[in-house]
Amino acid sequence: MRKSCFLRPQRATDAMKAFDRGSVCHRTPAEGPLEGARRGIEKVLRFLTRLPRQVVAIYKFFAYFCGINQKHNDMQTSDSLVIIPTYNERENIEAIIRAVFGLEKVFHILVIEDGSPDGTADIVRTLQQEFPERLFMVERKGKLGLGTAYIAGFRWALERAYEYIFEMDADFSHNPNDLPRLYEACTIQGGDVAVGSRYVSGVNVVNWPMGRVLMSYFASKYVRFITGIPVHDTTAGFVCYRRSVLETISLDNIRFKGYAFQIEMKFTAHKCGFRIIEVPVIFINRELGTSKMNSSIFGEAVFGVIKLKVNSWFRSFPQKP
Repeated sequence: MRKSCFLRPQRATDAMKAFDRGSVCHRTPAEGPLEGARRGIEKVLRFLTRLPRQVVAIYKFFAYFCGINQKHNDMQTSDSLVIIPTYNERENIEAIIRAVFGLEKVFHILVIEDGSPDGTADIVRTLQQEFPERLFMVERKGKLGLGTAYIAGFRWALERAYEYIFEMDADFSHNPNDLPRLYEACTIQGGDVAVGSRYVSGVNVVNWPMGRVLMSYFASKYVRFITGIPVHDTTAGFVCYRRSVLETISLDNIRFKGYAFQIEMKFTAHKCGFRIIEVPVIFINRELGTSKMNSSIFGEAVFGVIKLKVNSWFRSFPQKP
């Protein structure tokens, strides 16, 4: 008596051998399109796993020089814009842009260029050819102040679809690797404003003269005491804002132009009912270029705080939606 078996011979010779053994072979039903696709993918994956590592390395090498990966990255959209004001930053600007674009999280960059005589704008224009969909620049005539640069950047961002707008210096005093941490403070931890803070967990400053460390630290303590802002690093310039914060704050009413601008923005966000989260960062003093800090900027921050507080007694602040 012949026994039956349900097998699907892969080759004609297998079928003949089965017949000779006295077996009746029945073909299994034809596989559906999904099963066929799955088997095809499995074959491709098995093939790829057998590829020598050298072949993969060679592909990556040619892909880099042919701009394959870069072209893909350039077309990526982002919900995040990093605003970088510049004045005479030719030593740093290319490196900081490449550092931001090298992050796993996709960020776009807007450079607010104040007519640097050292050719900073020329470097940015060259890089825009490499990153046409991710790098943007607004050129202004003359050094118009840090505050007005950020206000211009905020307005530019609000005219587009960005949900998270960042402030960052060009000189690497703000580590680009901390950008995703500020982003997560808003997207995951529920913050409306995320501040890269030097003083929330001690004093995290590298390569600053002791006099400047003490001046900055006690200035932040003074501002916190006068204004009541629940922030340890009130003068920090490494910040992420949700779009709703900038839409609620009346940017026309922001008056300070120097580093006091940073105090006024945090104070106004706090008065409007937005939640501010401090993210501990390490601030590293610039190695290239010249610092823009001077005594007049510091004076504006110290004496302007009293005016800021007094004026708040006689005005109303729009509240968080």
